[in-house]
Amino acid sequence: MHVKSNIGIVNALIRITVGFTVLAWSTSKLVKRPWRDSYLVMAMLGGMKVAEGIVRFCPLTALFERGQDMVQEKRGNHNSNDEAVEEILPYNPS
Repeated sequence: MHVKSNIGIVNALIRITVGFTVLAWSTSKLVKRPWRDSYLVMAMLGGMKVAEGIVRFCPLTALFERGQDMVQEKRGNHNSNDEAVEEILPYNPS
């Protein structure tokens, strides 16, 4: 399976930074209160963001793009923005 990157460099760097921040915060809280499951969930989410940044692939973004492609196919492959504007504003004053 070939994973094509779907996020940019800046987005990846932001995800890595935020992911490491959340991971550090949650593990420090988890050391004090190991019985709290919420800190464990936050640690997993932070680790997931770090992994998304390193791989430069976000499954939610891929799912959204795939859904947009399916909507375009369902609408009949209309790529023109003029037709979309005409659907919203059928009256053209010019």
